[in-house]
Amino acid sequence: MDLELAGKRALVSGGSRGIGRAIALKFAGEGCHVAICARGEETLRESIAALKACGVEAFGTRVDAHDGEALRRWVNDSADKLGGVDIIVPNVSALTDSQGPDEQSWRRGFEIDILATVRMVEAAMPYLEISSAAAIVAISSAAAVESFGGVRPYNSIKAALINYVSNLGNALAEKGIRANTVSPGTIYFEGGVWHDRERDVPEIFKMALGRNPMGRMGTPEEVANAVAFLASPAASFITGANLMVDGGITQRVQY
Repeated sequence: MDLELAGKRALVSGGSRGIGRAIALKFAGEGCHVAICARGEETLRESIAALKACGVEAFGTRVDAHDGEALRRWVNDSADKLGGVDIIVPNVSALTDSQGPDEQSWRRGFEIDILATVRMVEAAMPYLEISSAAAIVAISSAAAVESFGGVRPYNSIKAALINYVSNLGNALAEKGIRANTVSPGTIYFEGGVWHDRERDVPEIFKMALGRNPMGRMGTPEEVANAVAFLASPAASFITGANLMVDGGITQRVQY
């Protein structure tokens, strides 16, 4: 299937490792020009080199998503370099910083997963409004819709993200801007949270693995495939949706 992404311009936050990197590489492989941001300088450089190797324009900027002004500058600078914006993927998350029950964890999760998404959307809006194929795809989590990991900010905040983006889909439809979320389940990659848990708390890793009907964890590339589809003109009549990419770990009827 031709996703008709060639020549489109995409922005991916947290795009230097894991799911974000896989999304950026998927876009580049489809012929999209890509701008990413991340905190780590070394992984940023490596990711930009990999994106450019796909034969597209690619740019990267070191940004802490907690810094709203820096995030807005990145969006505007990226739009200038790419000649516009068609797709944004707010992917950056405070997963590792929003696990505890303390107020600081709640604030960190809200600042990164919600406010950074809102700021990215608002900064990109002038460019999306003049795009002929505008799409927003935010990254939530299966933990937003399933009891998993106990009471923690991450679950509640990711649920709020789905609500926000779903309402965006409705509000922006008349402007031709689509907005959807993708909710990954347990995704395994080197240096990721499940890789760390396999090493540090193997009993929790085995429990999570055992809950999945497919008997395995997913890959960042499998999430990226779903994001690319929802972001593409091939999904032109889909908006306000939340697509689960979880191997069936979510034990409820999807509707």
